[in-house]
Amino acid sequence: MFTGITRGVFPVVQLDRQGDLLRYAVAFPDDLGRGLEVGASVSIDGVCQTVTGIEGASVHFDVIAETLDRTTLGEIEIGQLVAVERSAKVGDEVGGHDVSGHVIGTGTIRARRAEGHACDLEIAVPPEWMKYITVKGFVAVDGSSLTVGECSSSGGFWVHLIPETLRLTRLGEKAEGDRVNIELDARTVAIVDTVERMLLEREN
Repeated sequence: MFTGITRGVFPVVQLDRQGDLLRYAVAFPDDLGRGLEVGASVSIDGVCQTVTGIEGASVHFDVIAETLDRTTLGEIEIGQLVAVERSAKVGDEVGGHDVSGHVIGTGTIRARRAEGHACDLEIAVPPEWMKYITVKGFVAVDGSSLTVGECSSSGGFWVHLIPETLRLTRLGEKAEGDRVNIELDARTVAIVDTVERMLLEREN
């Protein structure tokens, strides 16, 4: 489990594509890697990954076909910066919202507005996801817990990024057409699906 508060972006230092398997490593700074063990869960660009090895500062991960098909991890390259969050511990402050790292799929940057210290992104997603995305509700984009600012009539939503989010993530560098990993808020999904099921049962 994660909180959606990204600790920063760090470089991919090793990459090995083996058909439907991707093996890669990210260089962690000392403070972020301290106490990390093989088998631990780490969020990489919002995707829950299991640590498969640790060699000095290099932390290794494997990505299988299901994850490659559903996320942007298949697009990473050597030297690319990825957003990283260690899993939450009992007693940690939850500054964002509960995030599992189970990405539902990808959205596409439809529009970008940058003015002063702020940056706004409009993200297009499949229409069927929009019943779970509400104004002032939560959504995780590349692992960052964000508040939905506006919903678009054309099947998408806006997020408004503050300077701290821009500093700790690569979201401010995203351009129109770029893909981002999307995780819907699990509580909202559960509520909407439950209400829909109850209404359907009443009709029948």
